[in-house]
Amino acid sequence: MSFEQFDSPKLKRFQRKVTLLSAAGTFLDGFDLTVIAVAMPLILSQWGFGPGVQAMITSSAVIGSLIGALWLGNLTDKFGRKAMYVVDLLAFVVFAALTAFAQAPWQLILFRFLLGIGIGADYPISATLVSEFSPTKERGKYSTSLGAMWFVGAVFAYIVGILLLPLGDNAWRYMLLVGAVFALIVFFFRVTLPESPRWLASRGREKEAEEIMLKITGEKVVIPPSTKPKQKLAVVFSKTFFRRTFFVCGFWFCYAVAYYGISMYTPSILKPFTNGSQLLVYLGSGTVSVLGLLGSIIGLNLVERIGRRPLIITSFTGLSIALIILALNPAPSLQFLVILFSLAVLFANMGGGILNFVYPTELFPTEIRASASGLATGISRIGSIMGILVFPNLVASWGNSKALWFFAVISLLGLIISAILAPETKGKNLEELNADIPVNANNNENTVGV
Repeated sequence: MSFEQFDSPKLKRFQRKVTLLSAAGTFLDGFDLTVIAVAMPLILSQWGFGPGVQAMITSSAVIGSLIGALWLGNLTDKFGRKAMYVVDLLAFVVFAALTAFAQAPWQLILFRFLLGIGIGADYPISATLVSEFSPTKERGKYSTSLGAMWFVGAVFAYIVGILLLPLGDNAWRYMLLVGAVFALIVFFFRVTLPESPRWLASRGREKEAEEIMLKITGEKVVIPPSTKPKQKLAVVFSKTFFRRTFFVCGFWFCYAVAYYGISMYTPSILKPFTNGSQLLVYLGSGTVSVLGLLGSIIGLNLVERIGRRPLIITSFTGLSIALIILALNPAPSLQFLVILFSLAVLFANMGGGILNFVYPTELFPTEIRASASGLATGISRIGSIMGILVFPNLVASWGNSKALWFFAVISLLGLIISAILAPETKGKNLEELNADIPVNANNNENTVGV
């Protein structure tokens, strides 16, 4: 089902609306996953727990997102894009608010875990919906904008931290509550979006799909009954899809290990070099996040120009070089750390950090698109958890410099996987990319395949 044959201001406004509301979700993902790192120094000073509890609080939302991606991604293919698209925002509202009122570390861990389920679900749901509503020539740009907004959310978390820091001991509670307020606003707008016509057609509900196409394009569209065989998630491990599955899971896993291992502990890494200034910690960490955002914007503007494959290879190459230089310096200065961490996340986010919203939705057919994207997200969450839990233990055993070698090796592995397996999907519609699935066509009217 392609939107190329339609060119109306009404359709373009609708496509921008879908992208904006989906990007609002990834903005909240970035904010909620980053704000805990911003708030952690204040929580530590108030509650005084050890590194084990700190790791559990930091990783609980990521662990929850693993479950959310696998579970709700699969339900999205079963029950529709819209239902899950709205439900996961409710999790944001409720559990982000509850984290702000936690009275003990175990409560914070529990509520962050439940919040994480909503966060994990939003990755495959939003990415799938945007890919299914986007025109081929702009699909990469629309999809990568989701990744870019994740980093806008991360930067915003540091801005919120700086602005609320003067509120004193309970400033961290207000930081966490901000996410709930934004989620509530997004929720009311998401309710107004229709179901994906591609999903409806894949379920044999062609008339409903035609009605939605008429509503959003202003033109009558005839959608023939789907002749595609029904697919189950297990097909991603078949000979047909295994190469694609290994690629999307592999590169996203490697990116997640490196990025989360660095970003979740940037404030903690920089703190010993700031003479006890919490503001300087936030400014240094915020600078790293801003450069990460810049990287995603660069990638967003290059994805339809140079293509996906050159972009992801360049991304992992730059990330690997930056991490190796960091690992080679056993006695860095604050300026050195900020500059090299900034370059690392800039390169990471110009490819791996935004193409994780593109490749998983392009390389699998409609029937399993959200499930496959959810699987890739779930595997990436394992990488995120590994980065978050492994890094502090490596630092304790080896020191910062030697610990960074672990992430350099993982980044090099991502480079190898991308160089060997990354396909070029630029300029192809979703049906062309999955041509092994039969598609009917009818040239008598405006007719679109599923």
